[in-house]
Amino acid sequence: MESRKVAVVTGGTKGIGRCIVEKLLERGYFVYTNYATDKPAADEAHRRFSAVRAGNFCIEQADQSDKSSFARFVGKIRQEEQTLHCIVCNAGLTVRKPAMELTDEEWERVMCVSVNSHFYLIRDLYDRIAPDSRILFIGSAMGIWPHATSLPYGVCKAAVHALAKNLVKEFAGSGTTVNAVAPGFVETPWQKNKPQQIRENICRKSAAGRLVLP
Repeated sequence: MESRKVAVVTGGTKGIGRCIVEKLLERGYFVYTNYATDKPAADEAHRRFSAVRAGNFCIEQADQSDKSSFARFVGKIRQEEQTLHCIVCNAGLTVRKPAMELTDEEWERVMCVSVNSHFYLIRDLYDRIAPDSRILFIGSAMGIWPHATSLPYGVCKAAVHALAKNLVKEFAGSGTTVNAVAPGFVETPWQKNKPQQIRENICRKSAAGRLVLP
């Protein structure tokens, strides 16, 4: 009997991550995902996931800016699963303020969530990743083209792109692929709360004339 397909998606209770979890559930995966602090969003995600495939997912509170919190999440996966087939490194964080006003803590928290924790995740689950698996990083166009309002976000996403490229060497010969996607502005709740004029300015800069759909 073929074993079940297992996926891990970080930050999977809202936005892009939630859509990814739903698609993986539709494709028959058992999915582990986490959230940092937004319990109402996690509860809504649980309802939505149950409607897709009840009982085929695990949502855990695990803040990726807190090493011990996230380590417990990774440890749970190691304890329960011998084989993984898909890892989606989606969680991210931004701080919007003048760059020279950033504190050490703010800078390091952004890097920990987007870059460090995802490397630790793959390192600590490396022996569980089956041949011919898929590893995907959610990067950003801001990791390619500078943006004026969030220096740490742009830098961390550029690091995410570099991490994906370098991990290709680590998985060479295993059949496992490592990729990053770099979307622009995506139609998530964060964007919906922006003033209409700003949304229109964003859309005018896009060849499609609209925000990306999750």
